[in-house]
This record gives sequence, structure tokens and C-alpha cells, in this order.
Amino acid sequence: MAFFSLVTLVPLLLLSLASPASSCTEQEKGSLLQFLAGLSQDNGLAASWRSGSNCCKWEGITCGGNGNGAVTEISLALRGLEGRLSPSLGNLTSLQHLNLSYNSFSGDLPSELLASSSIIVLDVSFNHLSRVLQHQQKLNSSVPLQVLNISSNHFTGEFSSILWEKKSNLVALNASNNSFQGWMPSSFCVSSLSFAMLDLCHNQFRGSIPAGLGECSALIVLRAGHNNLNGTLPDELFDASSLEHLSFEENSLHGILDGARIINLQNLSVLNLEGNNFVGRIPDSVGHLKRLEELRLGDNSMSGELPSTLSNCTKLIAIDLKHNYFSGELTRVNFSTLTNLKTLDLLYNHFIGVIPESIYSCRNLTALRLSSNKLHGQLSPRIGNLKSLNFLSIVSNNIVNITNTLHILKNLRNLTFLFIGHNFMHEFMPQDEMIDGFQSLQVLSISGCLLSGPIPYWLSNLRNLEMLFLEGNRFNGTIPAWINSLESLFYLNISNNTLTGEIPAALMDMQMLKRGKTTTHVDPRMFQLTVYFGRSLQYRISNGFPKVLNLSCNLLTGEIPQQIGNLTNLQALDLSNNNLIGRIPSVLNHMHFLAEFNIANNDLEGPIPTGGQFSTFPNSSFEGNPKLCGLLYDLLVMPKYLCYTLFTASRVFMARVHAPFPLPTTNPPPRLTRLPLVLLCSPLHNAVIEKGISALFASYLRSTFVRLVVTDLDNASLLAYIWHPT
Repeated sequence: MAFFSLVTLVPLLLLSLASPASSCTEQEKGSLLQFLAGLSQDNGLAASWRSGSNCCKWEGITCGGNGNGAVTEISLALRGLEGRLSPSLGNLTSLQHLNLSYNSFSGDLPSELLASSSIIVLDVSFNHLSRVLQHQQKLNSSVPLQVLNISSNHFTGEFSSILWEKKSNLVALNASNNSFQGWMPSSFCVSSLSFAMLDLCHNQFRGSIPAGLGECSALIVLRAGHNNLNGTLPDELFDASSLEHLSFEENSLHGILDGARIINLQNLSVLNLEGNNFVGRIPDSVGHLKRLEELRLGDNSMSGELPSTLSNCTKLIAIDLKHNYFSGELTRVNFSTLTNLKTLDLLYNHFIGVIPESIYSCRNLTALRLSSNKLHGQLSPRIGNLKSLNFLSIVSNNIVNITNTLHILKNLRNLTFLFIGHNFMHEFMPQDEMIDGFQSLQVLSISGCLLSGPIPYWLSNLRNLEMLFLEGNRFNGTIPAWINSLESLFYLNISNNTLTGEIPAALMDMQMLKRGKTTTHVDPRMFQLTVYFGRSLQYRISNGFPKVLNLSCNLLTGEIPQQIGNLTNLQALDLSNNNLIGRIPSVLNHMHFLAEFNIANNDLEGPIPTGGQFSTFPNSSFEGNPKLCGLLYDLLVMPKYLCYTLFTASRVFMARVHAPFPLPTTNPPPRLTRLPLVLLCSPLHNAVIEKGISALFASYLRSTFVRLVVTDLDNASLLAYIWHPT
């Protein structure tokens, strides 16, 4: 629920309109000018205010209609203001509504505003206010403040109950997105029987949930997600029977959902407990929550079968049970009764059986994720009923018949994100040109299926495709030149296949990877559900992915095309584990966005380009190419065996070494055996090295421009590898 949807709870928020006859007093004008004087950036407000003497006509100012000229409202949201909040606004004795949100105010929140005898609504959200709310700012019970929004600032310190316990008129408080610490306050309902909304999410509160919140008989919204809370849900909390929104996501709460108590929350529309440590089953009594619209229990350790009574929650819009241990067959739930359902996320569980036909009756479904379960069988043609489906993921199940699946799904005209990999094992990739749908598809993943056959031509018709994942199959033949016709494609992974031939020059003409093309050309539509790459990387928009070209682990031959330098927007390039020959194109050094690079295990030769991005790539990017040479390669490999500190003496580069474990003293380390290096062994003592290499040896080094890297001081011996630049 948006914070200011609470306007329905505060009838006094409808303020009177300005009267043409109103004229503010000199005292009020002075208070407003003091506020103006505290701004370091007014973004033209000063010029606006000084254009007339009647402040009731100034921008953002509203005066009452009783003819006395009293300022009743200041609304300067999104005005680009910077500076300090002046306490002079507290002198406006008729001011009821103050909205300074979405600006850049800093410093403290003046106590004069919190203790105002007139302000009903105070909104300073989305600023840079940072001072701790002090205890001496204790509020009197007589102040009329009903709505306080201090969210999305930089407030710190404890959120003391003393500040609020005597607020008899307080209805709503939003302090989310700050850095408040300590225990959650519990005294909001001590004197304010009308207290209805509390949002403390995205802070640093710790400890348990206060049982006193159960005394808030009018409490409708309680949000405290993304804190450090622990313990269980207190029994008393379920006495707050007016609750409609209960959210404690991303904390460290534990325990079970008490079915006997949750039944008391008959008005509940949102239950969000994801990202905690809850265990046990979803109680059957959840079916009594007839107003429930969102059930979010993902990222816990809950288990058991889904209760069949879930079918009774006919107003459900979203069900999120991902990352748990739920099991059994989904057919226990009659999804056909959930006609309002838009999102169903069952990722990473242990469900078995077939996908229930009743799911295909949820005609409003926009996102369906059943990935990483143990479902089997074929996709039903009835999925074509889901005309609004935008996001579908059935990855890592035992679904079969990819030809049937593609022919069914191609008719879903709104389907934008499709993930069907790790199914259809060892089947043949259909080449049927009748697969002519998928016109809205932006992301397609058919990875890890061990599919055989060439990369199919029908993919060339997906003109809106931005990301294509075909890795982990057995595609053969050459890389098709038509890939460059997919003008929105910026992420291509066809690794771990059996593709042959040379890297086509057409691939070097991918439009989104060339200079002048940016992700602003790509549809910025958000994923309906968060896309996970492992457990550490999460994406909500395709623009968040890097620009990638991954051709690794194939049977590609020939040289790396010089035209690869055209792909100046490329951020990750992987050509490893192929049969490529020739030199590394020096133009790669001009690809300044290239953050990941791998050409390991080919048959490349010659020097490795130096400087630029190449100074940042690890040794693993080049290993397995015995004909490569270069100082960079030597230095990159050395840290595998020791830690060193380089210093310069004339033209000699030495390293004081502290080997973390004994190193070989007669042979180079295994990874260096194929390097074109000359091995020198000398019985030099540590003390000699401390003073520098003998003049004769140093002279030899200078005369041949040889670089020395010391790699072992163990047993008072010197082991060095010398690189002769060509």
C-alpha cells in the first residue's frame, strides 16, 4: 500500500482552497522568507516569491478561505531545493499541510515542526536529513499531527518511544529507508487509539517484535521488513484484528505460522514473511483469509504439501513460495478458483507430478515460475489460454517434447521472457520454420538441454530478442551469420556446444555491441519476477546484464577476427577452450568497457598486448596457450604461487618474496612449464638480494633489457625466470 493512500484514513487531509481575497500577514511573510534564506539552492523559487508582496499568491503557498490570510498549506515537492530546513515554518500557526518531499534538504528536522500546534500532515520524505531525532524533541499530546512521513532520508540513532508515546492524534508514521537502530518502539497505541499505519522497513532495528503492537486495535498497515529483527511472531500481534498489511520480510525471524492465531486476521490482504527462517507447513486455516491478495513466504525453510484450502483465497493476486522445501503434487490446489492470480512463483522447491491443468484457468496470470522442482510430462496446449502471460520459467524439471512446447508457446503474443532450459534432455532442436511466433520475446533461454542439431533459423525472426542463452547443448555446424540481424541482441551465450568453423565476420557487426549503441535503445521493461544467476546475482531488468559474447567450449578454428575491435561496447568476451590460432588482435586493447576476457586453452601465439584492460585480466585468461609470450603473462601467473612486492632498481625489476608455502627450487611451477622462459639458479644468499644483485649480473640485465622476477627464497637459493623481449 502506498504511504499516501492513507489519505482515506485522515478526513482532515482535504484542506480548504485559497480565497482570492486572502492576503498573508507580515509575520507569515517573514517566516517564509526566513525559510527561503536557509536554502543554498532555490531553483528559481526566490524569484517567484519576490515577484509579489502577497505571499498567498506565491508558488506552493495556499492560504485559508476565511479572509484572514493565514497560510494553511506549503507544497514544494520535487522543486529541486537544497539547504537547511528553517524552524521558522513552525511559526505559521495555521499551517496544516507541509510537503517538502523529493528535494535535497540536509541537517536536522526542526523540533518546531514536530511540535507545531497546527500541522496535521508533515512530509519531508526523500531528502538528505540526517540528524538523530533527539529525546528533547519530545512531543506534547496536544499537537494535532496525524501523518508524519520522514522516509528515505539519512536519520540515525534510536527511534525512541518517548518521542511518540503521547501522540493522541497520530494516525500514520512512515520512517522507512533510514538508518534507525535499536529496538522497535511499541508505544504508538498507548494514547492514539486511531493509530493505523506504521512503516519502519529498511532500517537497522534489532531485537524482537514488540508484543505491545497487538494493542493497536486500529492498526491496518505494519511494515518492518529489511531490518535485523529476530525471535518469533508474538502471539499478541494476532490480536490486532484490523491488520490488512503485515510485512516482516528479510529479517531473522523463526518459528511456525500458528494456524489457530492467524485465523484472527480476517482482514489481512498482504502477508509478507519472505527471507526469514520460518519452518513448518502453511496452516489449513489460511483458507479463512478470504481477503488475502498477496501471500509471500519465499526464502524460508518451510515444508510439507500446500493446503487445499488455499483455493478458498479467491482474491489472491500473488503467491510467492520460492526457495523452500514444499513438496507433494500441485494438483492438491484447485487454481481455477484463483481467477485474480497474476503471479505464481514456486522456484526451488520439491513439487512432483505434472503441472496442474487448473493453473491454465488463471487467465490473468502474467508471471509463472515453476523452475527447479521435479515436475514431469508435457506442457498442455491449455497454457495458450494465458493470453496475458509475460514471464514463463519452467527450468530444471523433467518436461519433455520441445517441439510441442515451442509450437504451443509461440502463440502467447505477450510472452516476453521465456526460460525453458534443463528440460527436453537429448532431444533434437526443431528446425521447423512454422515456429513463427514469439514476436514479443526479449529473453530466451534454452540452455543445458543437450539438444542436437544446428542453431535453428527460426530464431532469426525474433526481432525484439535482447538476450539468447543456448549454452550446454550439442548444437553443431557453424555459427549462423544471421545472428547480426537481431539488432537488439546484446547478450549471446552459445558456449559448451560442438560448433565448428571460424568465428564469422558477421558476428563482429552485432549492433548493440558497437560504439554508439547503448541500452537506451533496448526496451527497459522490468522482469515480472527477479531473475537469479545462482544465489548471488539477481536482476530485475535486462539492461542490468552486461553485454556478453560467449563462444567458449566449442570446436571453433581459425584466427580471432581483427574486426572484433568494432565491438567497443562489449563487456565480457569468452573464446576459451576452442582451437583458435594466430595472434591476439591488438585492437582488443581499445575495448575500454571489456571487464572479462578469456582465451585460455587455444593454440594462440605471439606477445600478449600490454596496457589498458589487459593489465586487469587474471592469468587464467591466457593459460593453456604455450606459444604465447610476454611479461604480462609471467607476472600474472606468479601470484598463484607467492605474494610479492615489486620495486625498481635502474632497469631491473625485482620482487621481495614471502612464499606462503615451500616452492620447487629446481623446476618451474607446473603452470609455467610451457612458458618461453630461461631458468637461472644461483646460490645467492638472502642478504645479497636485500642489497641488490651483483653489479655484474645487474649489468647483464641492463644490457639485454631482461626483467627479473624472484620466485623463491626458500633454502637460501634464488630461482628466477627471465623473459627476453622480442
